[in-house]
Amino acid sequence: MLYEITFILNGEERRLGVQPNETLLDVLRRKLGITSPKVGCERGDCGACTVKLNGLLVKSCLILAVEVNGQEVTTIEGLMAKGLTPLQEMFMAKNSFQCGYCAPGMILAADDLLARNPDPSDHQIKEALAGNLCRCTGYEPIIGAIKAVAANNKASAGQTRGGNDE
Repeated sequence: MLYEITFILNGEERRLGVQPNETLLDVLRRKLGITSPKVGCERGDCGACTVKLNGLLVKSCLILAVEVNGQEVTTIEGLMAKGLTPLQEMFMAKNSFQCGYCAPGMILAADDLLARNPDPSDHQIKEALAGNLCRCTGYEPIIGAIKAVAANNKASAGQTRGGNDE
């Protein structure tokens, strides 16, 4: 039996039929061709399938597709609708990934952190990334990229304030 669902995916309304046992991850990848959320552990441990649901980070392997009816889902494609974000550019500049399998989930987690806390400490960065596993880098280049973006944002904010005061 198919259930008809309608939801917003990266700013665009989507309507489709889903089985009651299909996960959001399955629907994104197999029915909609959005392959940035990766199939990893399929039990919510690795973060490879991370997406935003109504602005909150979730593991799409743990969400049934029927649950997103009337909701808003954002994948990495939604973040980069207008091209690479400064965060993505810094991840590339710092060679933050080797295989890239964890990249979409890591970037979504980092973007979420920086939106909530524009100047996070190392500990706060590690806490924010705790639900995302990377088997290649040892995390240092990822943390370095996030710190660099935070520093750039802080410098830009200081310049903006300084320019407005004059």
